[in-house]
Parts: sequence; C-alpha cells; structure tokens
Amino acid sequence: MKIILKSQVYRTRLPRINWGGSFVAALFLILAAAAGAADIQEGTITFLHKQRSLQPGEVVLIEARSAQPLKSLHVEAFQRRFPTFGDADGLAWTALVGIDLSIAAGRYEVVLKGIGIGGEAVTARGDLAVQAKKFPTRRLTVEEKYVTPPQNVMSRIEAESKRVSAIFASVSPDKIWSGSFSVPVPGPVISDFGKRNIYNGESRNPHSGIDFRGASGTPIRAPNAGRVVMAASLYFSGNTIILDHGLGLYSYLGHLSAFSVKEGDRVARGDVVGRVGATGRVTGPHLHWTVRLATALVDPLSLISLLKAAP
Repeated sequence: MKIILKSQVYRTRLPRINWGGSFVAALFLILAAAAGAADIQEGTITFLHKQRSLQPGEVVLIEARSAQPLKSLHVEAFQRRFPTFGDADGLAWTALVGIDLSIAAGRYEVVLKGIGIGGEAVTARGDLAVQAKKFPTRRLTVEEKYVTPPQNVMSRIEAESKRVSAIFASVSPDKIWSGSFSVPVPGPVISDFGKRNIYNGESRNPHSGIDFRGASGTPIRAPNAGRVVMAASLYFSGNTIILDHGLGLYSYLGHLSAFSVKEGDRVARGDVVGRVGATGRVTGPHLHWTVRLATALVDPLSLISLLKAAP
C-alpha cells in the first residue's frame, strides 16, 4: 500500500536487533516529506546504530541508507553536530557519534539531516538511551606546581588551552582515517578513561584519556592516518602531538620525550610520531592518549573496539 505523506512526518521504530558479539544495534525507519518541495514526495531513510555500550565516553557508529541519492547528510546528537561520509552514489552514509564523558543518563534524540540532489531536505529521527556509568577514583602525588601553578605561568596555560580548544573545534572536511584504529604503544593500560583525579589531595578534572606503560624512548606510532596539527611543549601534558584524522576526529598524545614529526606532516597508521617520556604532570614515563570526536571526550578503547567490529 502506498503511503501519501502530508505535512507531518510518519515514524516507525523497529525492535532492537542483536547483531552479534558485545555490540548492540538498533534500526530506525523514517518516512519523511521533502520539505519545501512543490509536490509532496515520498522518501525513506533507514539507519542503525552500533556500539560497545551506551554510556558516557562511548563511540556510536551510525549507518544510514537513503532510498534517494543525497548530496549531504549530518547527525545532530548531544547538542553536537557529527559529520558523515558517504559512498559514491549518495545512498549509504556513516557517522561516528561521541557520547561525551559529561553526559548524564537519559534518553537523547538523534536527528539525521540530509539534502537531496534536488535541494530538498530530508530528516530522520531516533533516540539513544544512555545509561549511567560509575568511574573509579585515582590518587596521585605530583609536583605541587602542577596542582597549583604559579602565577607567572597562568598566561601560558590559558594560551595553550585556547589553542588546543580551537584545534578540537575545527572540523576538517575530508576523512583522513580509514579502517580500524590501533594502540600507539605496545604497553598495557595503567590508567583507564574517565577516572576521577585527585592530585596531592585535591580533586581535578576526570582523566580525559588512557595511559599506557612504556619505557622512555619507546616509539609511539600513529593510531591511524592523520595530519599533525600540533607538536609542541604544553605545561600540563609536556611534549604533545595532536593528529587530525578528519571529520572532527582527533588524537592527543602527551608526555613525549621527543618528536619524530613536525606540524603539517601527514602520517599513516603505524608511522612513528615520537617517543615515550615523562614530561609535564606525570609520576613516571608513560603515554597519555586522548580522543576527541566533534569536541566530545571519548574512550580511545571504545573507538578501537567499535571499528574492529564494524564491517
């Protein structure tokens, strides 16, 4: 039976589907009128989401399929805009969506907004039920200047923070990364993502990434292809490299002893970008790896697990 769409949007949500492994996927079917078109048209977008879990710090893979070719598509969720990348015919689109570490438990709307070949707007809606997650606490003793910085370095800290924030806020239009991500060093994880930090007895921001054990001088390899947008010494994270993987996805590698690349370099997955060190606020040599996705703080291990499981 043919459905004639009027001014409203009809929506049908299909049951949750188990796609195997520890990942969960849900499928949404949206029938949407072409907004602003002279004649009401019938269009269909379906999309599913896959993830390790729906909790703060997780990455969600969204795969969308359009019945008609689209010129563009993006995802809006958690008050952020996430780019997509499509196939040559404009029918299949994929996005990585980040659930920021600060997101509280609750149900959040996901909106896909596309533009058809003729300029018509197509919108698909669904929702994600984010569950609460309790993160452990870690207590560390570091030099007092890294807990209460002296006044003469405050302007430096502020300038560095603004520069890093500006980098993360920029969204490169091209997808540089491909395939799965890999860990930058072979050592074990010694501090997990999201831990609540207490330095010298004082509470500070949660751990924004993961730490890997490594002897000084251990090669650090790019977790995926990217462009070096920062290779500089920062007050808190010491010698730091930021890789732009494209489409708002960044890797932040801290506490290096040496750089093997410079700003503007392009690197492939596995290229050596630096060496493990103990610069900045540390208790010993290790590598800190943070991942930002459209500014959202996400667990790098979630990104690795999700893309390994993706087709």
